[in-house]
Amino acid sequence: MTMSVYEAALKAAAEPARVRILKLLGVRELDVSRIMAALRMGQSTVSGHLAVLKSAGLVQDRRQGRHILYALADRRQNPYSPALLALLTGWLEDDKQVRADRRRLVALEKSDASGA
Repeated sequence: MTMSVYEAALKAAAEPARVRILKLLGVRELDVSRIMAALRMGQSTVSGHLAVLKSAGLVQDRRQGRHILYALADRRQNPYSPALLALLTGWLEDDKQVRADRRRLVALEKSDASGA
Protein backbone atom coordinates (compact mmCIF):
# COMPACT_ATOMS: atom_id res chain seq x y z
CA MET A 1 0.00 0.00 0.00
CA THR A 2 1.03 3.53 -0.59
CA MET A 3 1.52 6.35 1.86
CA SER A 4 -1.43 8.16 0.27
CA VAL A 5 -3.87 5.37 1.26
CA TYR A 6 -2.60 5.53 4.84
CA GLU A 7 -2.79 9.31 4.84
CA ALA A 8 -6.34 9.35 3.46
CA ALA A 9 -7.57 7.11 6.27
CA LEU A 10 -5.92 9.16 8.99
CA LYS A 11 -7.03 12.50 7.57
CA ALA A 12 -10.61 11.29 7.21
CA ALA A 13 -10.66 10.08 10.81
CA ALA A 14 -9.06 13.29 12.13
CA GLU A 15 -12.17 15.46 11.71
CA PRO A 16 -14.48 15.44 14.80
CA ALA A 17 -17.77 15.22 12.87
CA ARG A 18 -16.47 12.23 10.92
CA VAL A 19 -15.36 10.55 14.14
CA ARG A 20 -18.89 11.03 15.48
CA ILE A 21 -20.25 9.33 12.35
CA LEU A 22 -17.79 6.46 12.73
CA LYS A 23 -18.78 6.03 16.37
CA LEU A 24 -22.47 5.80 15.38
CA LEU A 25 -21.68 3.30 12.63
CA GLY A 26 -19.81 1.28 15.23
CA VAL A 27 -23.20 0.67 16.82
CA ARG A 28 -25.03 -0.39 13.65
CA GLU A 29 -25.57 0.23 9.97
CA LEU A 30 -27.44 3.52 9.39
CA ASP A 31 -28.92 5.60 6.60
CA VAL A 32 -28.21 9.29 6.11
CA SER A 33 -31.44 10.42 7.77
CA ARG A 34 -30.58 8.55 11.00
CA ILE A 35 -27.09 10.00 11.05
CA MET A 36 -28.48 13.49 10.40
CA ALA A 37 -30.97 13.20 13.25
CA ALA A 38 -28.48 11.72 15.73
CA LEU A 39 -25.81 14.31 14.96
CA ARG A 40 -28.22 17.20 14.38
CA MET A 41 -26.51 18.07 11.11
CA GLY A 42 -27.87 18.86 7.68
CA GLN A 43 -28.07 16.42 4.81
CA SER A 44 -25.36 18.05 2.71
CA THR A 45 -22.95 18.15 5.66
CA VAL A 46 -23.51 14.50 6.57
CA SER A 47 -23.34 13.40 2.93
CA GLY A 48 -20.09 15.28 2.45
CA HIS A 49 -18.53 13.64 5.50
CA LEU A 50 -19.74 10.21 4.38
CA ALA A 51 -18.21 10.79 0.94
CA VAL A 52 -14.82 11.54 2.53
CA LEU A 53 -15.08 8.49 4.80
CA LYS A 54 -16.07 6.26 1.89
CA SER A 55 -13.28 7.62 -0.32
CA ALA A 56 -10.79 6.90 2.47
CA GLY A 57 -12.08 3.34 2.76
CA LEU A 58 -13.46 3.72 6.28
CA VAL A 59 -17.13 3.23 5.43
CA GLN A 60 -19.01 1.26 2.82
CA ASP A 61 -22.55 1.54 1.60
CA ARG A 62 -25.25 -0.69 0.19
CA ARG A 63 -28.65 -0.01 -1.26
CA GLN A 64 -31.72 -1.33 0.51
CA GLY A 65 -34.82 -0.34 -1.40
CA ARG A 66 -34.70 3.42 -1.76
CA HIS A 67 -32.28 3.85 1.14
CA ILE A 68 -28.52 3.71 1.16
CA LEU A 69 -27.17 2.17 4.34
CA TYR A 70 -23.69 2.96 5.63
CA ALA A 71 -21.49 0.68 7.73
CA LEU A 72 -17.90 0.54 8.86
CA ALA A 73 -15.69 -0.77 6.06
CA ASP A 74 -13.79 -4.00 5.99
CA ARG A 75 -10.19 -4.55 4.96
CA ARG A 76 -11.00 -4.68 1.24
CA GLN A 77 -11.70 -0.94 1.24
CA ASN A 78 -8.47 0.15 2.91
CA PRO A 79 -5.98 -2.19 4.60
CA TYR A 80 -5.49 0.36 7.38
CA SER A 81 -9.18 0.67 8.21
CA PRO A 82 -9.56 -2.41 10.46
CA ALA A 83 -6.78 -1.30 12.79
CA LEU A 84 -7.88 2.32 12.82
CA LEU A 85 -11.53 1.42 13.39
CA ALA A 86 -10.57 -1.07 16.11
CA LEU A 87 -8.70 1.67 17.97
CA LEU A 88 -11.59 4.07 17.54
CA THR A 89 -13.98 1.49 19.00
CA GLY A 90 -12.38 1.87 22.42
CA TRP A 91 -11.71 5.59 22.20
CA LEU A 92 -14.05 8.44 23.14
CA GLU A 93 -16.58 6.24 24.90
CA ASP A 94 -16.84 8.81 27.68
CA ASP A 95 -16.98 11.83 25.33
CA LYS A 96 -20.05 13.94 26.06
CA GLN A 97 -20.88 14.55 22.38
CA VAL A 98 -20.50 10.90 21.36
CA ARG A 99 -22.73 9.83 24.24
CA ALA A 100 -25.36 12.44 23.31
CA ASP A 101 -25.31 11.26 19.67
CA ARG A 102 -25.93 7.69 20.77
CA ARG A 103 -28.73 8.71 23.14
CA ARG A 104 -30.48 10.54 20.28
CA LEU A 105 -30.09 7.48 18.06
CA VAL A 106 -31.62 5.21 20.72
CA ALA A 107 -34.47 7.69 21.24
CA LEU A 108 -35.17 7.76 17.50
CA GLU A 109 -35.30 4.00 17.34
CA LYS A 110 -37.58 3.77 20.37
CA SER A 111 -39.86 6.35 18.80
CA ASP A 112 -40.00 4.32 15.57
CA ALA A 113 -40.67 1.10 17.47
CA SER A 114 -43.57 2.66 19.35
CA GLY A 115 -45.07 3.94 16.10
CA ALA A 116 -44.78 7.60 17.07
